[in-house]
Amino acid sequence: MIVSVKDSLKLFGISIMTCCAVTVCNLFLNYYLDLSAIAALIDNPAAQMFYDAQLMTAKVVCAVSGGCLAATTVVMLFFYIKHYIDSHSKEIGILKALGYSDFKIAKDFFVFGLSVLIGCLAGYLLSFMIMPGFYAKQNADGYLPDMAIRIHGILFVLLVLLPSLLFAFISVGYSLLKLNQPCVNLLKGIVKSKGKNRDIKNKNSFVAEMRCSVLRSRKTLVFFIVFSSFCFSAMIQMSTSMKDLASEMMGLMIFLIGVVLAFTTLYIAVISVIRSNQKNIIMMRVFGYESTDCKRAVLDGYRPAAYIGFVIGSVYQYALLRIMVDIVFAGVEGVPEYKFDFPVCFITLCAFIIVYEGIMFAYGQSMKRISLKQIMSD
Repeated sequence: MIVSVKDSLKLFGISIMTCCAVTVCNLFLNYYLDLSAIAALIDNPAAQMFYDAQLMTAKVVCAVSGGCLAATTVVMLFFYIKHYIDSHSKEIGILKALGYSDFKIAKDFFVFGLSVLIGCLAGYLLSFMIMPGFYAKQNADGYLPDMAIRIHGILFVLLVLLPSLLFAFISVGYSLLKLNQPCVNLLKGIVKSKGKNRDIKNKNSFVAEMRCSVLRSRKTLVFFIVFSSFCFSAMIQMSTSMKDLASEMMGLMIFLIGVVLAFTTLYIAVISVIRSNQKNIIMMRVFGYESTDCKRAVLDGYRPAAYIGFVIGSVYQYALLRIMVDIVFAGVEGVPEYKFDFPVCFITLCAFIIVYEGIMFAYGQSMKRISLKQIMSD
């Protein structure tokens, strides 16, 4: 068995991602179903308007957050599978040379769905822990009758069982595509690389060429860097606005989810970049390059993507909240007018610069501890 249950448990990023997605979706979908059950008890226009706004909010939040996190989980799963096949190419090539079919090897990747199951189940249980306070906050103004929290079996099937099976089959299918190559390539560990060869005239041009090479060979990680800064920017700015538009609990929940997603995806991206370039880093050090040069070559190329992600996150949270205020809660009394908060954006940007540059500096320093003996023995 080339892929074990232990390998699937290493996909903690996917578990965290699915946990966040299911927590939000089950929270709002369960609320939506329980809210729908009391439709007949709404007996005045103000309550009806608030009721309709709450239903629409649940739909929008689930569609936006659930869809975004699901798409990111798929990308992350593809990245893990590709990384696993690349790092185990020789073992897989030997199996193919011995006569194992692509499907017989790929079916073991079914266990990658276990990380999705763990995340979905954790998110499902966590949502019920949050639910009593969430229900109370949603009806803090007393527009709606009291609602009992009910467990809906259909949500467990849709949010836990089906995603786990779906991602398990996606793992097998994508593995088949990645294994569809000659076993000789797998045995040699051949990695196709695009790009023109250029003459390297000096130290700076070498570092610049190295930086471009790292970006070309790890394009998927650019997405993770963008998504990480997107989550940090959007969620933190949105959490401050939610204190006025919804509740402090909603703001805190959005803040925590944003921070967890941002640091998880950034950690995965940076660790993957450093591990995949360990030999390059060692060779640069052997030829006299400083750790700052290694950092410039391996990590600094992702800086523009990080700040682009921050800008996208700022625009996204503003557009989403404008839609919520102007469309979803249109006509509902007591909803404050929403405008882009420039002071909060500036504070968030400063915090992002400190956190991002601090993490990159720390990992740049960690390159000094990469052992030449360990790399040469691999």
